[in-house]
Amino acid sequence: MDWLHIGLSLCTGIALAAACGFRVFVPLLALSIAVRFFSFPVNHMLSWVGSDAAFITLLAAMVVEVIAYYIPLVDNALDTICGPLALIAGTLITAGLLPEMPDFLRWSLGIIAGAGAAGAVQAGTSTVRAGSTFTTAGIANPLVSTTELGLSVAGAAMALVLPVVAVILFFLALWLIIRAVRRRSRRAS
Repeated sequence: MDWLHIGLSLCTGIALAAACGFRVFVPLLALSIAVRFFSFPVNHMLSWVGSDAAFITLLAAMVVEVIAYYIPLVDNALDTICGPLALIAGTLITAGLLPEMPDFLRWSLGIIAGAGAAGAVQAGTSTVRAGSTFTTAGIANPLVSTTELGLSVAGAAMALVLPVVAVILFFLALWLIIRAVRRRSRRAS
């Protein structure tokens, strides 16, 4: 096993999975474009992502998802639906980017790292959207949606071009958020 290749693949998977927490289909479409047009390497189980059918389907799904997040009330309902989808997409992407290795190891890393990253981001975005809906009666939700879309596009692009930097930024942001929550809970008690 080439440990450098495994490490880079895992970083790419984690960063793409984290981007799935913002928008499920943007990172999948980015990966489809990378595989289809730039021969980005994926293992055999994810090779379908570069097909014509996958590209068209992911493009349509991404457009619908992006538009739906701008519709009041639908955006909060989508958070309920997209939570499990983000976990599945994060798992699939991470496991599908890892080189040939035992299935148990590949899927364990996919679930722990990929679903973990996607779930952490999705939980954060759902919390922010709920807070925005509560405090602004949903008026600020389009701003939240635009920010999430931008972060998903930037995260997916960075994951494919600079995966180590992308995963470092993800863990740094996660650490800062955990630290802020701890400070806030200490003040409240």
